[in-house]
Amino acid sequence: MRLIQDCSWAIGLVLAGGLASTAGATEAPIKPKVVLISMFAPEAQHWIERLHLKREIRVPGLAAEYPNIRCNDQDVCLLTTGMGQTNAAASTLALALSPKFDLRQSYFLIAGIAGISPHQGTIGTAAWAHYLVEFGTQWEIDSRDAPKAWPTGYLGINTKGPNEKPPLDYKTEVFELNPKLQAKAFALSHQVTLSESKESAAWRLKYPQAPANQPPVVTRCDTLAGNTWFSGTRLSERAEVWTRLLTDDKGVYCTTQQEDNSTYEALLRASREGLVDIQRLAVLRAGSDFDRPAPGASEVDNLLKYADQGGFVPALENLYRAGNPLVQDILNNWSTWEQGVPDA
Repeated sequence: MRLIQDCSWAIGLVLAGGLASTAGATEAPIKPKVVLISMFAPEAQHWIERLHLKREIRVPGLAAEYPNIRCNDQDVCLLTTGMGQTNAAASTLALALSPKFDLRQSYFLIAGIAGISPHQGTIGTAAWAHYLVEFGTQWEIDSRDAPKAWPTGYLGINTKGPNEKPPLDYKTEVFELNPKLQAKAFALSHQVTLSESKESAAWRLKYPQAPANQPPVVTRCDTLAGNTWFSGTRLSERAEVWTRLLTDDKGVYCTTQQEDNSTYEALLRASREGLVDIQRLAVLRAGSDFDRPAPGASEVDNLLKYADQGGFVPALENLYRAGNPLVQDILNNWSTWEQGVPDA
């Protein structure tokens, strides 16, 4: 009897192992060629509709509002992180650590709307970034209490004044993206015609200089992240100075958003574990509103009435128009892209 029981147990174990192997074989990880990263539903919608991202895969750890990764049959997937730094970091890392996906050869494209400097673009301008700069990691004193010689109440942590570069102790203050990928993305998209609304086309004419008063185009300049949605001439001028400080005068402040340094850091940690390749990340931001008013206009209204600028809908459209050429080139020439970023 003991022998029969032992044999039955052994047979059961073998059968169970076989069933487990069969189940595992049918659940091979998904290997996207491209992973799109949006922050909230309107940014995701054009991609979902036009690339037919109909398959939904639930990933534990994503935002409750956006619990699924959406994919299509052409190996494109989309993550919607939720807005702000905390959501961006948590959702991105949840995807990167998920056994449901093999992301080691995937290209990542962050595509989101942003405020934009009138010195570098206009409403609807789509900008490929080289540097990601964190604006929130600073010391701050109310500007009314700052020394008279200081142009702002912001200064780098562990510095003596606003114009001193900080020691970068947090390790997330500034990141440099792969310049070869930025150049390739720009080369593929720079001749794309971008959209405007009647409101945004009229609003840009309030600015006396180019490129602010010109139609939107695809360009290259850098993006600044911070959970505080700032607006106004003085804070935007600080953003320009801060970008130059942290990039040793190599970076050019252009767009302002909340999430990109957080998303990068999550992918960087996954890259250190061999789960993704951080050199395969591109960042595209489209201006949905100016970061400061036109000369003589209200600083307060520029923030409180930002929607009056009419840039929300064209910025969303232009993310797709400027970003899709890169996506399609990767898909159509995968044998080349699989090995790394090709020359521009």
